[in-house]
Amino acid sequence: MKTEIDIKSIDDKGKDRKEIDSNSKKGVKKIDTQAIQEHIRGILIALGDDPDREGLCETPQRVARMYEEVFEGMLYTNEEIGEMFGKTFEEKDYTDDHGDMVVVKDIEIFSYCEHHLALMYDMYVTVAYLPKGKVIGLSKIARIAQMVGKRLQLQERIGADIAQIMEMVTGTKDVAVLISGNHSCMRARGIRNQSAKTVTMTLRGKFETDAMLLARLQNI
Repeated sequence: MKTEIDIKSIDDKGKDRKEIDSNSKKGVKKIDTQAIQEHIRGILIALGDDPDREGLCETPQRVARMYEEVFEGMLYTNEEIGEMFGKTFEEKDYTDDHGDMVVVKDIEIFSYCEHHLALMYDMYVTVAYLPKGKVIGLSKIARIAQMVGKRLQLQERIGADIAQIMEMVTGTKDVAVLISGNHSCMRARGIRNQSAKTVTMTLRGKFETDAMLLARLQNI
């Protein structure tokens, strides 16, 4: 048996947001928005523009607020993200004997390439795992993927981070993370290849050793 859900149908009703806010108050790390404003102003000057003109005078503040939002995941370790979104439920029916698979697919996320600070977009994540006596709330899987993306990242590392958090939270080693995405560092600069799409697969446990299990996942 496998359980599958389209992530667009999830209604989290703001509960996860409260969990993040609660954890933010506990932590000491903060994004230095003042420093970001100063450096963005310097970049505008370096580009030969006037940071005090009407269209740019508030740009440093806007960028600082944006970075505070899109890089929120940098405030937390994988362990802390697991604690925030680690709600699980005991399920005796899910044991090693059955090989049941839980799959959440088409989780849409974005991130920023750490090499060029360029947007990685139209990214879709599929997370699968074989439960061992407990399952994680489905919306939490999406939240984990989204928060991991909110860092300076590599697509390969996004998959590894999600897999690590899923292992910690669910207690199973059998985890797979499949990601496809577009990278503006390839489309808007450099090679400027408009059709290239990057696909990564992070396989742990039985997904790495059992070809038939992996084929089941890929055929969903």
